[in-house]
Amino acid sequence: MIGEMYDKYVLPKILDVCCSTKPINYQRNKVVPKAKGNVLEIGIGSGLNIPHYDKSSVNKIIGLDPSEELNEIAIKKAAKYSVDIDFVIGGAEEIALPSNSIDTLLITYTLCTIPELKESLKEMKRVIKDNGILLFCEHGIAPDQNIMKWQNRINPLWSKLFGGCNINRNIPKIIQGSGFKISKLEQMYLPSTPKIVGYNYWGEASL
Repeated sequence: MIGEMYDKYVLPKILDVCCSTKPINYQRNKVVPKAKGNVLEIGIGSGLNIPHYDKSSVNKIIGLDPSEELNEIAIKKAAKYSVDIDFVIGGAEEIALPSNSIDTLLITYTLCTIPELKESLKEMKRVIKDNGILLFCEHGIAPDQNIMKWQNRINPLWSKLFGGCNINRNIPKIIQGSGFKISKLEQMYLPSTPKIVGYNYWGEASL
């Protein structure tokens, strides 16, 4: 009962705050404006990417997320910024869209949480056009052995407290291992952010 209350009423607000710090928003603005055409945002959550879209480059935005609570927050943000979004409640392991229909897949601070990574990335490959682009911005495993050690130690508890978020996933390896080819990749520790959660990977990939 307490767990359900936490997941429903407390966790969405925590995630909205934690994922909207100044350094993270700065990262979002490096990636999101590049989205164009028919866009599928995987894990739209509370809609923290919404203010960063270049509306002149986008034909349609579909926001996919399994959380109804976060979806309610995102709907309000879309209205505030006058961004037209088709919201879909569901996970990425089964995307109810036609194959080869998406120009841009956008995924930010979500690969850390998806439980069924293999199935989800397979679905992303299915819906993206042959000439489409995957834009990503994620936190993940750090390159420093000492930080990595603490990430692995803390991850089981962290995942329970923060809705399945994993702080030790190798983001480039996950993307490339699914069959996407990374064409641009940048990485660094975010400023003013604890190092165990602050190592960021961002860039572009395609089929």
